[in-house]
Amino acid sequence: QVQLVESGGGLVQTGGSLRLSCVASGRAFSSYAMGWFRQAPGKEREFVVGISSSAVYTAYADSVKGRFTISRDNAKNTVYLQMNSLKPEDAAVYYCAASLTYSVTPTNYIYWGQGNQVPVSS
Repeated sequence: QVQLVESGGGLVQTGGSLRLSCVASGRAFSSYAMGWFRQAPGKEREFVVGISSSAVYTAYADSVKGRFTISRDNAKNTVYLQMNSLKPEDAAVYYCAASLTYSVTPTNYIYWGQGNQVPVSS
């Protein structure tokens, strides 16, 4: 069992930056691939970025490439999402999630955080 707790959300202006953190409790964090997903009102949850268990591989949605960066610190059981040059269309609830396989598909993720609101003002 893995519990994920996110932090770092909050109102940010267009063009601004924000860093989300997700701390995992439980066993073997380093065994899990991690991902960030987001869901805006009236839209389906979408993949944002993922990172393999050893951080060798990363994947980004086209909409965030060059602006967002995922990283992880397995010693701290933490995964980060650095978001730069934020746009109004980035506004959503952001979720971190853990998977036993490196994947961009939400259904492959078995543990989810509670979600963290990120409003972006224009």
